[in-house]
Amino acid sequence: MSKPLSAWRQELKALSTLMAPILVTQLAQAGYGFIDTVMAGQVSPLDLAAVAIGSSVWLPLFLLISGIVMATTPLVAAAYGAGRFSEIPKITHQSLWLGLIIGVIGMFILQHISFIFPLLGVPHNLQEKTELYLLGVSFGMPSVAIFCVLRFYSEALGHTKPVMVISLLGILLNIPANYVFIHGLWGLPKMGGAGCGWATAIVMLSMTLLLAAYVLLSPSFSQTRLLQADGKPLASLMWRILKLGVPIGAAIFFEVSLFSCIAVLVSPLGELVVASHQISLSVTSLLFMVPLSLAISMTIRTGQSFGRQDLAGIQLTRRVGLITTTTIACFSAFMIILCRDAITRLYTNDETVRILAADLLLFAAGYQIFDALQVGAAGCLRGIQQTRSPMILTLFAYWVVALPVGYSLAMFPLWHGKPLGAYGFWLGLVVGLGVASLLLNWRLVQALSRLRQKCA
Repeated sequence: MSKPLSAWRQELKALSTLMAPILVTQLAQAGYGFIDTVMAGQVSPLDLAAVAIGSSVWLPLFLLISGIVMATTPLVAAAYGAGRFSEIPKITHQSLWLGLIIGVIGMFILQHISFIFPLLGVPHNLQEKTELYLLGVSFGMPSVAIFCVLRFYSEALGHTKPVMVISLLGILLNIPANYVFIHGLWGLPKMGGAGCGWATAIVMLSMTLLLAAYVLLSPSFSQTRLLQADGKPLASLMWRILKLGVPIGAAIFFEVSLFSCIAVLVSPLGELVVASHQISLSVTSLLFMVPLSLAISMTIRTGQSFGRQDLAGIQLTRRVGLITTTTIACFSAFMIILCRDAITRLYTNDETVRILAADLLLFAAGYQIFDALQVGAAGCLRGIQQTRSPMILTLFAYWVVALPVGYSLAMFPLWHGKPLGAYGFWLGLVVGLGVASLLLNWRLVQALSRLRQKCA
């Protein structure tokens, strides 16, 4: 067996070992929203609508917070790769302080964001339930920020399974917790769908306590044990984490907000188009968890090599990761094309909605490779602590290219005299993700070239 082939296999095994639990964790987090939707929908359409609107408000905020504290991953991974184990608790302590501060700010925002509902035309009877739902969720924001820091600390050290197990336990807890608050058991008031927000806060707190107990007691963390060194706030280190993390959070927010914006812009095209768009988005969001999980694994592996100043290791992770994610994307695209009719039947019996959703999934198949390559490149860039330029490039690709192109194609007549409608928005997504893929991989090549010159 040749050494290059052996190195490729070892890297692929390392990435796969990290990726599998991370993928389960990501799917588990997506499962919370699914469970809330199903259980709220069993109460009434009004309760379901309140949860849907509330989720569209707090989920982007959650992703922004988790993106900011995701700076913990490359910093801890680099310190671990360099063998500077004493730095890891210091970094994590400051990330915890930062997470707590951001979580409290997030709590305040959710408790005072109801002023936007009249501006968005949300009916008065729906506003009250949505406010109660968001009030419950708000109390979980500090917990979720701390949980994310502990998660990224654990994963950066290569311990991905504990987070996976605790995330699955969170799903198991979410179902009875929802039931208790929805139906008002044990003397609690009957809240209906709004109770899902309060259950979410309980689940977030429980998961945080479980993960904290694990990292404080498990022998696996003996070299980097938290709370054994001075953990007082250090403004300089917190600022370093913030400078690295804000661009990560902003880049994630730009992508999430783009899809949310498109969901609003398609609404004038009619409820059937909106339903078709949501079905297609639901399918693609689920499939995206695979390249996203691999990208997180690439961040960890790249960060550890960056700490060792191992340029060959970084290049190996990049090549193996991008080839693997492209292969997975090709398979996903093939399965979408092959199974799109069967997939849409799982969501609806309406023939018109099903046909349109199946057509939109063809566009999703078209951008699978672009999406995989852009998120993989972004994962490597985070590993070498390059986050500002990816944020700018992502903003350009999504909001300067994808949205204007999509809106123009969807709403304005083309040469044959008809706008493309929903197809236009999805074609814009294909173009935007293609641009993001090219720009981020170009930036990665540039960054690695500079690293090579620096190490020479």
